[in-house]
Amino acid sequence: MATETPPSLPPYPEMIMKALEALNEPNGSNKSSIAKHIETTYSDLPATHSTLLSHHLNRMKDAGELVFAKNNYMKPDPNAPPKRGRGRPPKAKAPLPPGTVLSPPRPRGRPPKDPNASSKPKTSTGSGRPRGRPKKVARTSPETGPVVSRGRGRPPKEKPTLTEVSVEQ
Repeated sequence: MATETPPSLPPYPEMIMKALEALNEPNGSNKSSIAKHIETTYSDLPATHSTLLSHHLNRMKDAGELVFAKNNYMKPDPNAPPKRGRGRPPKAKAPLPPGTVLSPPRPRGRPPKDPNASSKPKTSTGSGRPRGRPKKVARTSPETGPVVSRGRGRPPKEKPTLTEVSVEQ
């Protein structure tokens, strides 16, 4: 990996912090004023100075080493509370008494199927009835006897019965 700065230059974060201290503006310093100060203070800057400066300013801003407000960079206030992350903060956990052993957390997802379980578990619903729609019961009428149940769908077409024709001679 190629070095970012010549060996005579200090690291960029250090140069940025020194520039902010030297400029000492109450509302912070913008990127161009920081760049000008570094260019006047240090000679032999690399050709990619502006890109490196932007990269390190963004990195320091994300790390919390610098505060970015109204297009100006400034040192964070030491008395300011730390910046909270996005989202809802986690619930405070009650301290556990000493000597308690935590059980391992349950694994995520659906538990594996038990190979010893029967294929159809017998669960009683409490009412004694089987599940689902009840089967049709064949009705019987006293005069005709049991009613023949029809199958499903359209009944087949009745074929006419053929009568034998005798030929007379």
